[in-house]
Amino acid sequence: GNLGTIIRIADWFGIENIICSLETVDIYNPKVVQATMGSIARVNVFYEDLKTIFLEALTKNNFPIYGTVLNGENIFEKSLTSNGFIVIGNESNGISIELLPLINEKISIPTFSVNETNSVESLNAAIATAIVCTEFKRRK
Repeated sequence: GNLGTIIRIADWFGIENIICSLETVDIYNPKVVQATMGSIARVNVFYEDLKTIFLEALTKNNFPIYGTVLNGENIFEKSLTSNGFIVIGNESNGISIELLPLINEKISIPTFSVNETNSVESLNAAIATAIVCTEFKRRK
């Protein structure tokens, strides 16, 4: 359901293209299709070797590659560009070890939990995507 929800979020924010890793769930999986609520017809989804795409983006024009990581800079305080890739990792494992060195802009969503002893360890991938997209669009 996360991929379907992310596609729906992209549609909401006017993001026309999503590039998935080759390991990402199939877009036509029934749970994905249902979660898109029709956005599957309006957002282009591609399956590519992300390492190749990111290496090309970095070498040709130092394109920003934003990665959501726990130790990244606070997204609400960081300078953001109007272009670039936003990488959302697997909910269980985060961004793959192979791609982490290619992330040139590490961002995080800070927690505002007051309970430090029993704090939530992370956000759902689709929820994190919505927050990140909101912050990028808010500043545009």
